[in-house]
Amino acid sequence: MKISIITPVYNDPRVSKALDSILSQKYEEDLEIIVIDGGSDQPTLDVLERYRHRINILVSEPDQGVYDAMNKGIRLATGEVIGILNADDRYNDDQVLRDVAAVMRDPQIDACYGDLVYVNSEERIVRYWKSSTYRPIKFYFGWMPPHPTFFVRKRVYEQYGLFDLSFPIAADYELMLRFILKHKIHVKYIPRVLVRMALGGKSNRSLGNIVKANLEVWRAWKKNNLSFGYFVPILKPARKLVQFIYRP
Repeated sequence: MKISIITPVYNDPRVSKALDSILSQKYEEDLEIIVIDGGSDQPTLDVLERYRHRINILVSEPDQGVYDAMNKGIRLATGEVIGILNADDRYNDDQVLRDVAAVMRDPQIDACYGDLVYVNSEERIVRYWKSSTYRPIKFYFGWMPPHPTFFVRKRVYEQYGLFDLSFPIAADYELMLRFILKHKIHVKYIPRVLVRMALGGKSNRSLGNIVKANLEVWRAWKKNNLSFGYFVPILKPARKLVQFIYRP
């Protein structure tokens, strides 16, 4: 099974950690590494040049943001399964892609996901995003899988579309809502941590972004003609509070 991993980056030398974590995977089958750079300056370009011989596809040009970069990577990907790893994230260990492949060998499974931990600059876990097995009712209570752990068959993107750029902060939420709840793709939960994420995601960077992100959450329900999502923008932030308390 061929897996394509897309890493969008823009002026973030930490991309080296993301690439190291991909290259360290104990995955003996076909692996395609795609890096979509938004036109970075030095030193990010120096980092990418050091890894150039290990990157299968490298695009470096201005884009319309991280979701546009992800869309470019999806269009270029030739793998059956696609994962997205941001420049400031990395896989939790070297067995992640093996575990993903084991799940995705079942032709009935369209996508899989797992848990994620947020870490500070000292690599200390400060927030644990435990996902859980999917049931449709969970979306109505603010649930969503961690997007960096979300591996999807390329045919799902081809059938149901890419990231909607009209959602500049919450396009990942809208895409997963559309795929999982609206179109009812078959997903499976991998009950362990797959990704370590650095603090400071776009949607949590400021109070203003938090408000905008949750307005986009409401708009995602409306755009997909899904009913009873009125309280999700309130319940979704409340779920995050639990993540700061929960420890495995």
